[in-house]
Amino acid sequence: MAHLNGASWLAADKPEDADLIIINSCGFIESAKRESINAVLAWRKLFPDKKLILAGCLAQRYADEIELAEADCLFGNNDLAQITEVASRLTGSAAAGTPVVPGQRPLLSLPGSAYIKISEGCNNRCSFCAIPLIRGPLRSRPIPDIVEECRQLIARGIRELCLIGQDIGSFGKTARDSADSQLPALLEAITRLDGQFWVRLLYIHPDQFPLDILDTISRDKRFLPYFDLPFQHGSTLILRAMNRQGNAESYLSLIRRIRDALPDATLRSTFLLGFPGETSADFHALLDFQAEARLDWVGCFTYSREENTPAYSMKNRVSKRLAAERKALIEERQTPISEERMERFIGRRLDALVEEALDPEEGLYLGRLFCQAPEVDGATVITSNTQLTVGDFVTGKIVARAGIDLDMRV
Repeated sequence: MAHLNGASWLAADKPEDADLIIINSCGFIESAKRESINAVLAWRKLFPDKKLILAGCLAQRYADEIELAEADCLFGNNDLAQITEVASRLTGSAAAGTPVVPGQRPLLSLPGSAYIKISEGCNNRCSFCAIPLIRGPLRSRPIPDIVEECRQLIARGIRELCLIGQDIGSFGKTARDSADSQLPALLEAITRLDGQFWVRLLYIHPDQFPLDILDTISRDKRFLPYFDLPFQHGSTLILRAMNRQGNAESYLSLIRRIRDALPDATLRSTFLLGFPGETSADFHALLDFQAEARLDWVGCFTYSREENTPAYSMKNRVSKRLAAERKALIEERQTPISEERMERFIGRRLDALVEEALDPEEGLYLGRLFCQAPEVDGATVITSNTQLTVGDFVTGKIVARAGIDLDMRV
């Protein structure tokens, strides 16, 4: 969108007014691929006469295999600057396709929050994962470029900077086993920015966690003690089959080190159920890990067999029914853990980022605390006697828990 804006294209408020519709796809797992294809079919049915581009990961991964007459063009994610040329060719709009300096990035996230991609690709090579096939090896942005983007976003009123990448713990590394993560250096550079803002770190592979960042987060309270660590499993046998280096013991040790350094730390993780060869004993090892780790938030997924990944040809596949049953049990056991973890905030005064005015006349707003990442965790219902500004911070007292959500009074 920034490149198109810079080439004199205008974003239409309604699809009826557009000359070009771009569908950004996912190609990571089977369900996401189906969703992407269905989106193309649906938009083509709605707008048979408009130009339609299938963009993103699905287009990148299957560029030579997709035969989808409903899409006028496939556009991957290797060189986004080429979108102006592609759009020009499809629509016959030569002037609009003239490459110029990219425009200001659009803010598409919830008010007050923005994502900043600091790296692309991954060197971890987990055996089930198609990301290296789609995104390639790890490439990291220069630290000055990232800091400048942060500075510009803060100047535009952004209050939460979410640093993302497939594995930001490996930021700046040249190989999987090199020990020179530059994430601590990046955080130190961001500390020199002025202003009141949050920095949220998302997606750190637990085998690549740079412990030096804990000191920076402890010193500068603008860095949130929130960590998304996809442990994936608690069985050593399954973790080795996944081509991961850690085990339940090392992961529990990491959790303790984080919580010792940052007592308020909030931990989110992902568990993958039904990986080939996962036995009942392996599953119970995961249940034991879940019970001992007492993570704040957990997302569960069942194994998706992806072409050209090492796990694709592995034997002893687990049935979809059994994988779904195991996923359901993990989720059932996680709910009371998450609820209990949220209890620790009751009675405390905390900052919240206001995201939505539910009923301003009644003083009802929706927001998030540091322990709640955008869209994936619980939310905080805010009651205020004064009008609040959506996209800004407010300080209040946590007075109650409702399920996994919290109630705040300002």
